[in-house]
Amino acid sequence: MEVILIQDVDHLGGKNEVIRVKNGYARNYLIPQKKAIEANPGNMKQLNEWLKVQKKKEDAMLAEINSVVAKLAEGPLKLGAKTGTSGKIFGSVTSLQISRAIRDQKGYDIDRKRISITDEVKELGTYKAQIDFGNGKNAEVEFEVVAE
Repeated sequence: MEVILIQDVDHLGGKNEVIRVKNGYARNYLIPQKKAIEANPGNMKQLNEWLKVQKKKEDAMLAEINSVVAKLAEGPLKLGAKTGTSGKIFGSVTSLQISRAIRDQKGYDIDRKRISITDEVKELGTYKAQIDFGNGKNAEVEFEVVAE
């Protein structure tokens, strides 16, 4: 019997996969547990339509991510920090400060949890941070720490 998986099932397949299983396994376990539905023509048509919609959404999201990456690559962000006389900053630059700088200077709101700073920022200078957009898309943003 062919079924469409509604959710991931260990050792069987992932969500939205059409697989062949034994009749008893499908009728007694997968379908009653709401892990799968029967792969009849109506359900297959719904699956294909849903996959088309998901593909369009994913393409739109990738286009948006590419525009954000291009905007971030235009130039470095400027972050102000309070410094001592030797050029060392008080405290360090955090991902929250970078997120706010991106919002203020570039116009994009990026969650601070998606930003990771490669080096510890304790002095004035130019540094790099990684932004993880998900789906294997990463971007590198350059920021410059200047004295306030």
